[in-house]
Amino acid sequence: MKTIDLTTSDLRLIEDHDLTEATIASQIKIMTNGIPWIDIQRACTLGDGITQIPDQDIERLIQRYTQAASEGRTMKFVPASGAASRMFKSLVTTYQASQHANQTTIPANETQTLQCLDAMTQFAFCDDLTTALLGQGLHLETLIRHKRYPEILKCLLTSSGLNYAQRPKALIPFHRYQDHARTPLEEQLVEATKYTRTQQSIARIHFTVSPEHQERVSEYVNEVNPRYEDDGTQFDISYSCQKPSTDTIAVTEDNEPFRDNSGSLVLRPAGHGALLENLNDLQGDIVFIKNIDNVVPDRLKNETYRYKKALGGLLVTVQEELFGFLRQLHTGQVEDALLKQMLEWGRHTFAITLPPTIEPGTSRERIEFLQRKFNRPIRVCGMVRNAKEPGGGPFWVQHDDGTHSIQIVELSQIDPGSSDAQRVIETATHFNPVDLVCGLRDYQGKSFDLRQFVDHNAGIMTTKSHEGRTLKALELPGLWNGSMAYWNTIFVEVPAITFNPVKTVLDLLRPEHQ
Repeated sequence: MKTIDLTTSDLRLIEDHDLTEATIASQIKIMTNGIPWIDIQRACTLGDGITQIPDQDIERLIQRYTQAASEGRTMKFVPASGAASRMFKSLVTTYQASQHANQTTIPANETQTLQCLDAMTQFAFCDDLTTALLGQGLHLETLIRHKRYPEILKCLLTSSGLNYAQRPKALIPFHRYQDHARTPLEEQLVEATKYTRTQQSIARIHFTVSPEHQERVSEYVNEVNPRYEDDGTQFDISYSCQKPSTDTIAVTEDNEPFRDNSGSLVLRPAGHGALLENLNDLQGDIVFIKNIDNVVPDRLKNETYRYKKALGGLLVTVQEELFGFLRQLHTGQVEDALLKQMLEWGRHTFAITLPPTIEPGTSRERIEFLQRKFNRPIRVCGMVRNAKEPGGGPFWVQHDDGTHSIQIVELSQIDPGSSDAQRVIETATHFNPVDLVCGLRDYQGKSFDLRQFVDHNAGIMTTKSHEGRTLKALELPGLWNGSMAYWNTIFVEVPAITFNPVKTVLDLLRPEHQ
């Protein structure tokens, strides 16, 4: 492994992040050698990697899930650490350009910004903006009529007003109701009351937040949650931050440690894959994972609840059958007919394939193989029809041992220079809405160590700019990508209405958010 020259200050910084020299050296080695492309064989389609839940089975699965929820087995895990800066990126860029050029209006070619400003009264945060402007002696309607747009953007985005560009996305008002506006955080609370509530009316939800926002988010939740406890629900809300020990070192284009202008090493957050540590620490049982911005108003929620519960019921049903098989495998005595049934069940349920070395093997080899394959965390993932939204999709992937598995793969993990891979992408019918329910305990009721089921070759390298210079950054295997690569997986088609993310402020103008 390449020797790295580290100063005393470097070592102190590494230690402060709970990292080691060996970890840093390993990260540099990965970036030096490059990350192999994912070998996708074909897209997952209905009947070939993706299943449907028959309408006649949905109510039965909902009942199975409702029983598990009443027993206190369920909770939500919501990645909510993102700032709203990306959501308001086009507006921030336009505002900064107007300040640099000392403009009092917005050029006609800034179409996204002008579209947003023209529709300002349609946004749920318009009331807050109006109040903030009034505090400065300004009237929103007057500013819009006279096209004094930079003044509106200043109040909306900067610390002289609402400072939305620096606020957590979780705290941006998304939806307008008769007497109030709700943030996505509040919509997540409402959802939690509908499908994680126990028999004692306790709804458990965990938010991952940025350290700089944790206090603000916690105070906000304490302020608003009484509104959603009117029906007798009590919230059990917890928070965690991405661990510094999951940060990765930045390198130069020559793969040397990148140093900032003060000479310090640059350690960077490593993407949502770092949240596997947070999920692991929860020691949960049945856990729903859903991004903070994938929410809808109350008028559209019932269908999302229906499918959440159905996915949860499918998980519980599959778990029960799987655990029965594992108890039999644990005895080491399984008749050939039953062993054949288990192998077929694993193929049909989890798309498990036998490696060529096992195919003609003995019963003992097959028992050991199934013990390894079955005794893993489970994820049931909703998949929606491909609407060309950004994000990963479900694919059949080939592994070095000759087996195949179904995986959620990001486009950045696929070789853009491979015509075969690009043809596979073109045939994709579904994509991943980050809507999944996970079973995190084994057949003996023990929590899995989720870190044991990661494909460490499934990270992502990106190019960034820091202080005007280019650096290479390493992201850990994504939370629902490489971090869950060796989980038992089920892909289920769900309705498009269950996927309504807000990536840019203009998304809030879609009918689903109005």
